Parts: sequence; C-alpha cells; structure tokens
Amino acid sequence: MTFNNRSSVLKNYYKALVLCTLSFFLGVSTHAQDYNNEQVKRLQRAIFVYNFAQQVGWQNQQDSTSFKIGVLGPDRAIIDFKSLAQKRKINNKPVTVVSFNAVKDVKDIQLLYVNKAYNFDINYILNKISGKNILLVTEDYNYNTSMINIVNVGDSFEYEINSQLINKEGFATASSLKQYAVSSSQKWKDLYQNTEASLKDAKQKEAQQESIIKNKEAQIQSQKQQISTQDIVIDTILNSVLTKDQWIKTLSNQSELQKQKFEDKVKIEQLLEDNIRQQVEFIKSQEEKITSSNLEIQKQDALIKNQNAEIEKRELILKQKDSTIVNQKTTNTLLIALVGLALFAALLIYRSYLSKKKLSKALEVKNAAIQKQSLELESKNDELEQFAYIASHDLKEPLITISSLINMLVEENHDKFDDEGKMTLDYITESSNRMQKLIDAILQYSRLGKSKTITDVDCNTIVTILKDDLKNVIDRTNTKIITSNLPTVKGAELELRLLFQNLISNGIKFTKKETTPIITIDCIRKTDNALNDFWEFSIKDNGIGIPEKHKERIFSIFQRLHSREEYEGTGIGLAHCKKIVEAHGGRIWLESVVNKGSTFYFTIPA
Repeated sequence: MTFNNRSSVLKNYYKALVLCTLSFFLGVSTHAQDYNNEQVKRLQRAIFVYNFAQQVGWQNQQDSTSFKIGVLGPDRAIIDFKSLAQKRKINNKPVTVVSFNAVKDVKDIQLLYVNKAYNFDINYILNKISGKNILLVTEDYNYNTSMINIVNVGDSFEYEINSQLINKEGFATASSLKQYAVSSSQKWKDLYQNTEASLKDAKQKEAQQESIIKNKEAQIQSQKQQISTQDIVIDTILNSVLTKDQWIKTLSNQSELQKQKFEDKVKIEQLLEDNIRQQVEFIKSQEEKITSSNLEIQKQDALIKNQNAEIEKRELILKQKDSTIVNQKTTNTLLIALVGLALFAALLIYRSYLSKKKLSKALEVKNAAIQKQSLELESKNDELEQFAYIASHDLKEPLITISSLINMLVEENHDKFDDEGKMTLDYITESSNRMQKLIDAILQYSRLGKSKTITDVDCNTIVTILKDDLKNVIDRTNTKIITSNLPTVKGAELELRLLFQNLISNGIKFTKKETTPIITIDCIRKTDNALNDFWEFSIKDNGIGIPEKHKERIFSIFQRLHSREEYEGTGIGLAHCKKIVEAHGGRIWLESVVNKGSTFYFTIPA
C-alpha cells in the first residue's frame, strides 16, 4: 500500500468514527427519554380508565358477555386500551374496544372515553348518551361537566367525579372511587396550575435539550469543517512530498554534470552575488523612497480626512437649508393654492350673485305677468260663473212654466188623449224634469268653492247625518257602511257633506242588483316631500268598477259611462267632488277593478 492510500484510509476512518459517535449519543439519549415518558403516561391513562370501570356498577350488567369501551375521535388511546384488554378483564368479562368518529354513532357500549383535544361538545355528548346506560370518562374538560374527568398532573393523573350525573344514569359507585377524587373546584384549579407549571418546566427542559443538541450539531459541523480543512492540508503536503521526491530524483541524475561544471557555477555565483548586492542596495534606496512616500501619503490622508469632515459638516448644513427651503416651498404652494381657491370661490359667488340677480329680475317680471293673468282669469271666471248662474236661472223660469202647463194639460185632458198621446206627454214631463235637474246641477256647480266659512268639521258627524238622509236608500238596498274613527278637518261643512254624499251615493247606485253594497270609509295621516301633513281619505265600494281608460274622464262635467236606463243620474256628481277637493287644497283619484269595486281617494290638508 502506498503512502497516499494509507493517508486516505486513515482520514476517512477518523471522520466516520467521530460522526457516528456524536450522532449515536445525541439520538439515543433524547429519543429514549421522550419515548419512556410517553409510554408511561399512556399506560397510566389506560389503567385509570379500567379502574374506573371496575369501581362502577351497571344495571343488568350480568346480561352482557363482554365489556365494551368506546373511544370518540382519532385518539391513539384506543391502542393502549386494546393492548391492556389482552392482559386484563373488567368484572371478569373480556374487554372489547371500539372507535367512533361522531357522537351520533355511539351505541352498544358500557364506557365512553373522550379527550378534549378533539373539540367534542360535552353537553351534546351527555344529551346523546342520556338513558343509554353509558359511563362517560373525559380528559382535560372543565370541572364538574362530565361524569368522570381526569387531568394529567406531572407524571401521573388526577380525577374528579360528578355524582349527580352518575346517579341520574343509575350507576352505583364504590366508596374508594369518591375517596381519592378531587372534591372541589379550587383543588381542580390548583391541579391545572400545577399541570401548567409542569408543562412550563417540561418546555424549558425541552428547550434546553434542543439548545444542547443545536450546540452539539454546531460542534459536529465545525469538526466536519476542520476535518475537511485537514484533508486539504494533508493533500497539499502529500503533493509537496511527491514533488520533492521527483525533484530529488532529477537532482541525483544531474549530479555528475553539476560536478563537472562546478567551477563555472562558482564564477557564475560570484557574478550573481555581485548582482544581488547591487539589487539589494537599489531595493534599500527604493525602500527609503517608499517610506518617505508613505509619510507623505499619511499626511495627505490626514488632510483628506479633515477635508471630508469639513465637507460632511457643510453637507449637513446644506441638508438643513434644503429642508428649510422645501418647507418654505410647501408653505408657499399651500398659500398660493389657498389664495387660488379663495379667488375661485369669490368668482363663483360673484357669478352666482349675478345669475341670482338676473333670475330675480326675470322672476319679478314673470310674477307680475302671472299676477296680471291670475287677475284676468279670476275676472273671467267670475263672469263665467255669473253667466252660468244667470243663464241657468233664466232658463229655469220658462222651464217651470212649461212643466206647469204640461201638468195642467195632463190633469184636465188626460182622458181625451189616446195611448200615444199619453206616452208623448209622459216623455215631455220626464224630459222637462231632467232638464230642471241639469239646471239645478249647473247652479250648484257654479256655487262650489265660493264658501268663505271655514270651520272645524267633524267627519264622523257628517257620515252620521248622511246615514239618516240616505236611510230609505240604505234600507231598500241593505247597504252596509263601515267607518273607522275619522278626523276633524278645516273646511266648508256643506261642501264636504256634498263630497261624502256623492261618493257614498255612487257606491250604492253603481252596484249590481244581486249584490249587497258595502261601503268602507277610512282615513290616515301622512306627510308629503315638503314635510306638510295631510289627511288621506278612502271610500271603498264593491260595485261594478271603472275601466282603466275612463279613470280621468269620469271627473269631467256631464260625463256618463252608462245609459240612463241602466243607472240614473246627471253625470256631474264626480265633477262636484273634484271641484270641492281642489277648493280645499287637495287632490282626488281612484283605483278600480272591473266587477270587483272601486276605491276613491282624496286629500285634505291637516
């Protein structure tokens, strides 16, 4: 084996030995300690649960051939329970251990184990197993919430029992079970505090062990680096030794030639020595020059440092001045912006003023024109109303004369006329009576809105009076009038009475003969967009209804939708209603469904 091979083998051997030794001791010590502690706790948990089962009596437990333990959730405790079941019985019966994923699946067991780590609701569990003769054993739940609850304290377990829940399910417990249980919530809290302290100590020890492991890993890494460095050094030395060996061989081969030329070499060496002396002297002179240059450079460096310090001071001053300038610029910019905004606002205000001035002048002109037009319209309306009154009054006198002559003719010569003549006289009488009613309606329409007497009018009183006035029609048609508590409004009493009379009469009149009229009167208080309060009245009937296309037409004067043979009337009643409502500052409209009825709405200011 050569020198290179031997060194390589030794190097690799020592590296492997160091690494294996460190890894073995670190891994074995940590793993063994953690594994032993965990195994002991798991075994203790299983023993505790088996002891609980041994000290509790079940109803009809002789009927079962085995004792069944259920584990809720993916808990590894099921492995420990099954392992202990191979070595131990409960009440001299073999033990069977089963797992459940959900509370709703729990059935056919004597004992159920639940760990709080899997977030199952204890109240839901108690509700589901109630009456099923199942003992509930939990771990780490709150005090007195389960039948039996255990908690990990240091290297062992403590437990508390809820006698009320246990007795409720009909279990019998041994006195020793209660004797060693935690009997108060304060002791339970102390156990939790001790457990937390133990956990903190364990975590601190674990952190210290992790720190030691990390330090040892760092040492191993450092040793690895040192080994690799030593490998490099060893390789370098080996290469140097090989090079020297080759050089020695070369020198030995050339030794004879060197002997022959020794005298020449001596001379050459003398010449070389002289040359070297000259070079040494030159180097010394150069060193002196370099030393002086270094001193000069050091002075220049000091000067440059001073200059740099001065420059830094000036830069700091400049930065401060720049900051001041920037602040001033920002302030000036803000001031300019504010001035601009103020000017812009002033311009807008001025333009608004000019526009308002123009608008006010235009409004004054328009208001004057409107005032003039309103006066002209008022004058013309007065003239028209006066004309209508005079015309209707003047028409009434000859019509009364004609009616009187016809009545006299009928009374004196009735027997002298044949059937056709009698029918003609009846037709003339009926036409004159209808003409008289139309003239009376025109007179009444011309007088509407002229009443200056505005009083507080109780709408309930108006409806009561109308019921008496319309009593014959109401009794003859079996009409039902339903009213709510109506308000008191400000208005002309006679006109409001006519408004209600026309709407109620129409509701009774325009109803099919086989239908009993039902009139519903209601009122609610509302507020419009301008925050003005008003009363909204509604008068609903179950009559024949009004088609959609005639909803506006029916409020015009002398507009009829049916012949006189079907429904009597002049066709002016709803025109009266519209004029009365508008004279009181309101509006009127309707909603209707054909063959189902109509609802008339009108408003009166509150």
